[in-house]
Amino acid sequence: MDVIKPLIQIFEKHLSEHPLTREPINLYQPADYILSLGGKRLRPVFVLLGYDFYKNDVEKALNAAMAVEIFHNFTLLHDDIMDKAEIRRGQPTVHIKYNTNTAILTGDVMMIQAYQYLLDYKDAHTVTDLMTVFNKMAFEVCEGQQMDMDFEIQKDVTIDQYIEMITLKTSVLMAASIQMGAILAGADESDQKHLYEFAKNFGIAFQLQDDVLDTFGEAASVGKRIGGDILQNKKTYLYLKSWELADDKQKDELSQLYDPNTQWDENHKIEQVKKIFVSVVVREYTAQVIEAYRDLAISHLKACKINQNRCNEIITLIDGLIVRKH
Repeated sequence: MDVIKPLIQIFEKHLSEHPLTREPINLYQPADYILSLGGKRLRPVFVLLGYDFYKNDVEKALNAAMAVEIFHNFTLLHDDIMDKAEIRRGQPTVHIKYNTNTAILTGDVMMIQAYQYLLDYKDAHTVTDLMTVFNKMAFEVCEGQQMDMDFEIQKDVTIDQYIEMITLKTSVLMAASIQMGAILAGADESDQKHLYEFAKNFGIAFQLQDDVLDTFGEAASVGKRIGGDILQNKKTYLYLKSWELADDKQKDELSQLYDPNTQWDENHKIEQVKKIFVSVVVREYTAQVIEAYRDLAISHLKACKINQNRCNEIITLIDGLIVRKH
């Protein structure tokens, strides 16, 4: 994390100096609450990183960094309502701490604030380029979320469909973030494309690791209850690949455990599903897929016209993020 630590510090300082809270307090305070819960700040840092590859005055990219971080947290706020999640980063979710109606409205105003940060750039051509990338991403994130919800009741989800869903729901925001930084720095279209593909494929690997941690991680490290995806009947890569590898008996058990019309003791359901996952060694298969997307991401990064030492530092960084424990 040393390579991006200075960028995180720059962003955290800026965020702390620009709180959203104003009147009416009950609308804006929950936004500052969810932003204060921290996280890895990958999206805003990717904006700054995309800029820093080409220019040193990264402060000029802070508005775009704020836009993507506020947008990201807006999606988390609404996702938590949809998922009925009670914990986010080890703390009560906004709809639990406040109430659902407040959480919905606060999310709405956060999305509007994200656009305002982009409109604050003065150059009309730059604003158009940023908004084009941002709007495409915003549409895709919503499409990915709908696919995620649909998959909970859809029986015939494929692995390819799942990869498409996490690409839209998670990866395109990372990809758009780094491209927006590159746009602000004046990078050419070729580099913009390669950086987008780098971050997109890294994002897929990152989300697959997140799926692994949701099932096999430790609650204290992950910051949320382990097994949440299982309880919500999410068709993650772990589930879909396990179904492909399972024998008839295991498929029958998985069908029963994931039947939305059947009520199971939560701990029992999680443990039984995990036993099947372990028995078909799905974690090892997932690790191979993560490695493939990691390699693809790096190939795009190396195609960019950036300093080779800087490139190697970023490779070390993403390797640490992909094999993380939280």
